[in-house]
Parts: sequence; C-alpha cells; structure tokens
Amino acid sequence: MKFNRNIFGWMMYDFANSSFTTIIVTVVFSKYFVHTVVNQGEYGTALWGRAISISMLLVAISAPIFGAIADHSRAKKKFLFINTYLTIIFTALLYFVTAGDVLKGMIFFIIANFGYNSANVFYNALLPEIVNRQNLGKVSGWGWAFGYIGGLSALFLILPLVNNNLIRFIFPLVAVFFFIFSLFTFVFLKEMERESKRTNYFKSAFFRIKTSFSHFRKFKELSKFFLSYLIYNDGIVIVISFAAIYGATRFGMNTKDLIKYFIIAQVTSMIGAFTFGYILDKIGAKKTISITLFIWILVVLGAFFCETINQFYLVGLLAGLAIGSSQSSSRTMLALLTPDSKMAEFFGFYSFSGKMASIIGPIVYGEIARITSSQKWSILSVLAFFLIGMIFLQTVNETKGKQIAIEWEPEDS
Repeated sequence: MKFNRNIFGWMMYDFANSSFTTIIVTVVFSKYFVHTVVNQGEYGTALWGRAISISMLLVAISAPIFGAIADHSRAKKKFLFINTYLTIIFTALLYFVTAGDVLKGMIFFIIANFGYNSANVFYNALLPEIVNRQNLGKVSGWGWAFGYIGGLSALFLILPLVNNNLIRFIFPLVAVFFFIFSLFTFVFLKEMERESKRTNYFKSAFFRIKTSFSHFRKFKELSKFFLSYLIYNDGIVIVISFAAIYGATRFGMNTKDLIKYFIIAQVTSMIGAFTFGYILDKIGAKKTISITLFIWILVVLGAFFCETINQFYLVGLLAGLAIGSSQSSSRTMLALLTPDSKMAEFFGFYSFSGKMASIIGPIVYGEIARITSSQKWSILSVLAFFLIGMIFLQTVNETKGKQIAIEWEPEDS
C-alpha cells in the first residue's frame, strides 16, 4: 500500500477534529459547564447528559437521510465541509457562555456537537474510497493515532490559557485549530468521481432509506454487529462525555490537573489506535473489538474501586488504550461488512444506531448522579453496556458477513 495525498488528507481530519472532542466534550467545556455555568452540584451533570443526548438525537434523525443523499449526489466531501464549519462556528461562540448562561451554553454546545458527529458520518464513509479492503484496519488505525496526536497538540496549546485562568478563550482557540488543520483535508482529499444525475435528493433519500430496511435482512451479520455496536458504543460515549466531570467531582481535580491527566491518556490512546490497527488486520475485527471491550470492563471496575488520584491515573492509562482501538476497529468492521455502493448510506445507519443508543446512556448516567448525589454509582451503569455489547458481538459471523458484502450486486439495491 502506497501512502499518498488522499490518505494524508483523510488522516488530517482526525488530527483536526480531535481538538473538539478532547477539549470541548471531554476535558474543559464539560467541566466548565457543570461547575461554572450551572454550578448546582449533580444537577449540572444531569443537564450535561441531556445536552449530549439531544445532540445525539438530532444526529440519529438526520444521519441516514443525509448519508443517502451524499451517496446519490456523490457529495460526501461537501457535507463534510458544511458540518465541519457548523462545528467550528458554534465552538467559537462558546466564548460568550458565562456563569448562569445555562440555556445558551446548552444550545451552542448541542449545535456544535451535532455538526461534529454529523461530519464524522461522511468522513468515515470516505475511508473505503481511498484504500482497499485489505488495508482498511491499518489506515483506520493510523487515522485514530494521528487524531490523538492532534488532541495532544491541542491540550499543550491551551495550557498557557489554563495557567492564566483564561478558560473562555480556549473555545475560540479550539475553533481556530480545527479550522486550520481541516484545510489540509479539503485541499488534499479527493472524492471518487462517479456519474451523478440530477434528481430530488430528499425524495431519493427517503426512498433509499425505505428500501434499506428491506435490504437489511440480506445483511444479517451487519445487523447483528449494529445491535452490538449500538449497546457498547453507549458506554464509550458516557466515558468520553463524563470522564473529566468524574475526576473533578470525585477527586477534586482542577482544569490543569485534568489536562495533565488527559495528556497522559492521549499517549496510550495513540499507541492503542496504531497498534490495534495492525492487530485487526492479523486476527480480524471481531476478535479485536472483543479484546478492547474486555479492557473497557476493567476500566469501569477500576474507576469504581479506585480511591486515590494516582489510582485514577492508572485507570486513565488503560482507558486510553481502549478508546482509540475500540472506535477504530468498529469503524473498520462496518466498512468490511458493507457493500461499496452503500457506504455513505450504511455509515449513516451506523451513526444512527450509535447516536440513538447514545440518547439513553448520558441521561441514565446523569440522572443516577442527580438522584444518588454520587457519580461513583453512575459509573456502574457503563459496565452493563460493555458486557451486553460484548455478548451480542459474539453472535456475528465476520467471515460470512465480509463475503456477502463483496458479492453484493449494486444493481440489486
């Protein structure tokens, strides 16, 4: 496999967008929203969970529609562009969210997070266009690893602002970071050119979604994987969304402490994403995901039983190893089980399944914290998502699913 401009351009998007999920969703804005904007104990945790869930619901509704439109109009890159800059604009606007601006903070974040997750539908769907099936796992792993380098770079970049307690200035800085490095993607990455006919895209999209449900029975292994992913991804979303809040609430970690914590975790995340990409190509996606889910179970148990910050740091190292590898492997397995002609459409359903499930998890976590006044008990809810997801994953026949995807005839769709 030759490393080229397309692969580089695709990987740079992971580098660019990791600044948003690392700084806004995980480390800084989540804690800022709960402890500064709301500042009402675990009620803030519950509101954060609701904001995450609302944004995921919006993505779940729109992703299948726009995925089908992108496939039909050959406009994946155009939709990637639109959603990227929607995220960038509303990330910058978070600067204007101050103490007490609860509704404004929720609305701006919901729109930014909607754009970020919607963009990923089209970004993921572009992967099979730039590399063959044999190298999907490797390049997907490279992308995640490169993304963690981006997240790490963003964390170092904001440290001076944290040291001078200029928290609100972090948000426009993240927007600028995302803007600059996403330009590499839009310049270097070329979407595959195919014949496209003028049509009513929305009418066509609804028709394709309708027929997809009837076709789905022909993709039984893909359907079983969807169900598994729907469950275990909810656990991953909870960890990403509440990790900093958990550390700040239970161990009294300030923003500077949390940034150091996630800098360390980013290193193992990068190693995990890069290494597991090669492991996947050797042993298959199903076994690789199973290994990462087992690691996640250990992470949850560790977070529940740890009593000191040092123990929490060890849990973070293990979580870092699991997060990049599990997400990268999931993305690859979907591509392997999906026919080339339905990539964007099925990546829309992939996003739909993950986001629809993610509506439940953050609300459950936040409400348990609000009712019990303790996030220690909330963390146990995550364990169920990983255990059940792993059990359903074992029902997938990966070899059979890959063969069906390869032999699927586009004219039958």
